[in-house]
Amino acid sequence: MPKHPGEPQRWRRLRTEPYATTRIFDVVRAIYQHPDREKPQDFFVINPPDWVNVVALTPGHHLVLVRQFRYGINDFSLEIPGGIIDAGEDPVAAGVRELREESGYVGTTARLLGSVHPNPAMQSNRCHLVLVEQACPLADLEWDPDEEFEIMTKPVEEIYSLASRGGITHAMVLDALLLFTPHWEKLKTRPV
Repeated sequence: MPKHPGEPQRWRRLRTEPYATTRIFDVVRAIYQHPDREKPQDFFVINPPDWVNVVALTPGHHLVLVRQFRYGINDFSLEIPGGIIDAGEDPVAAGVRELREESGYVGTTARLLGSVHPNPAMQSNRCHLVLVEQACPLADLEWDPDEEFEIMTKPVEEIYSLASRGGITHAMVLDALLLFTPHWEKLKTRPV
């Protein structure tokens, strides 16, 4: 009969070795030792830069969405604006920048909703989720060479409904909506 596992133990990292370098992330081979096991085990860790995703709320209580082709799923994905945080860049500033570049929207206030680990089983980065309020289309688009978006807004409640029906499947977008919920509960009573 299996022994009850109890509290998990912290593994000790013995060393890391470069394994692969790509345009968007590095992969390392990480050798770990479990405190109760003789043999070390190797794991592969993806080291991408941190990301940011932006919940952009318009004065009319709509959220800004972008629809784009995603190579990982070989299909289109409905998302909130976001992207890679530049080295040393503040997550809120990166969110404001990504929102402006991808959608042309600019807001009056921005704040961090929270930060999550996209996949701690194999990735080392964090995704920072930013709320921008009073977002309006005021700026020129600044897409990267491989970017193209359909930009739209939808009422917040419609987006929550769409997400609950599987119309939004990007995990970081769902995280952002989850963290936005308590703010929305307070904001939705304000007149439009």
